[in-house]
Amino acid sequence: MSRRQANPMRRFVDSGSFSLAGALHSKPRSSPILPIGLVLVGAILLIGYVYSGSGKFRGEAVSRIGGDYSCSVEVQRVIPFLKKAYGDSMHKVLHVGPDTCSVVYKLLKEEETEAWGVEPYDIEDAEATCKSLVHKGIVRVADIKFPLPYRPKSFSLVIVSDALDYLSPRYLNKTLPELTRVASDGLVVFTGYPGNQRAKVAELSKFGRPAKMRGSSWWVRFFLQNSLEENEGAIKKFEQAASKGSYHPACQVFHLKPYQ
Repeated sequence: MSRRQANPMRRFVDSGSFSLAGALHSKPRSSPILPIGLVLVGAILLIGYVYSGSGKFRGEAVSRIGGDYSCSVEVQRVIPFLKKAYGDSMHKVLHVGPDTCSVVYKLLKEEETEAWGVEPYDIEDAEATCKSLVHKGIVRVADIKFPLPYRPKSFSLVIVSDALDYLSPRYLNKTLPELTRVASDGLVVFTGYPGNQRAKVAELSKFGRPAKMRGSSWWVRFFLQNSLEENEGAIKKFEQAASKGSYHPACQVFHLKPYQ
């Protein structure tokens, strides 16, 4: 970005110290501070550009979802608490939901953790790192209203965030059992709180419908209708770890047992 330099003639005139004769006979002198400053500004802009490009995610907790917040961001925040709650079950994890690339990228940085992801929406505007994960087969782009491309119990733990808020009960009845089918040890569901607006009007073409924020009682009834039980042991461990970490949830978190 070019910087417009101030007019030295105007500066001298305004200060009242401008002399025409002096200006004609004096040799121009340039301060070394200005070139050095320009070099420093250019270096800062270049570094910022490099780190916002293909090498890294621009802030691992920055979401592409419109609205006030993202539960996929919340997943990244609570990874340490999930490890406390699930222990060895965190060694093979599937994340399902928007911004899954950033979640998978974060999980892969954890020791002894393998991670995969399913992105329910297009990634045309995704960064190069995300597209690289897709190219390697670590992240798949798939419509979760249809069967997932995995065998039963392929993953020890399945985490889903944001995606269920955009599904009607008709599709939830198909998707939730499918998510549980591919989990061997548990399913963790992150959903928004009622009253929180998520999708902007311009993004409805992408998500298909505005997010439907449902209360905890609605979700509990829905889980029971699908023969899913809450994992009391995991809930207790998660809450203990979260309390020690002074964690205040921005999303609802449900811990479910897999189908036996």
